[in-house]
Amino acid sequence: MDAPESLRFRLTVQYDGAAFHGWQVQPDRRTVQGDLESALSRLADSPRSVIGSGRTDTGVHATGQVASVDMPATWDAARLRKSLNSVLSDDVWVESIASAAADFHPRYDALKRTYRYEVGLRPESASPFHRRWCWPLGGSGGHPPTIDRSRLDRAADVIAGEHSFEAFAKAGQPERGTRCHVRSAFWIDTNLGVRFTVTADRYLHHMVRYLTGTMIDVALGRRPLEDMARLLDSHAELITSPPAPPEGLFLHRVTYPGDEAAGPKLIPQPNGPGAS
Repeated sequence: MDAPESLRFRLTVQYDGAAFHGWQVQPDRRTVQGDLESALSRLADSPRSVIGSGRTDTGVHATGQVASVDMPATWDAARLRKSLNSVLSDDVWVESIASAAADFHPRYDALKRTYRYEVGLRPESASPFHRRWCWPLGGSGGHPPTIDRSRLDRAADVIAGEHSFEAFAKAGQPERGTRCHVRSAFWIDTNLGVRFTVTADRYLHHMVRYLTGTMIDVALGRRPLEDMARLLDSHAELITSPPAPPEGLFLHRVTYPGDEAAGPKLIPQPNGPGAS
């Protein structure tokens, strides 16, 4: 039996999105997908296409983006990871590479995706060592904002379950509809402020940022808690709050069949973005 000419690999990638125009390749713009394809094509000495689990927008980060690539069969996972990290820029890092089935598809095979959003409530959130990875609400001068944690938690509770998130989307996907199943949604306290974590089967464009911006307004007393449920019911007279900025958003994890048995993926960040 002849050996395969190419092998498919599954990549887990982390990146700081500040200098990128999002994930997807765009003409004359730097993107994460573009950087990966350029580096892998160089290593393979032939053009390579990289498929991601989903797109992240300009300025959005990732600690667990998943992608696939087909490489010549002369490569193995360990050597590919070492070589790829040696040619990528400092704001992209391949956490792991593993062999994958020939039909593995990062987007269509995903069961759920988890995003995190970091909100800075303390004055030091405006520091250059923090502000590029959070929404620095506490760094605007004056007294740090006081949020009602109970209202924040109750707003997140409303999101869980299957709903139409049409009101929380910049653009819909007519072919797939607007319903998403949110498996979990919750807030925790961090050293800088609060963090929102949400896991769902799919997301609409800017959905997490609109949810975050609206929940923060609820917690600041700028709008009633009841607006969350009414927006999910698509009340025509209601609109969401402005979306939270992209700097605080991280694609944290993408889960596939078989991943659940391994338990939750934890990325310790004691002093960096997302420290808690």
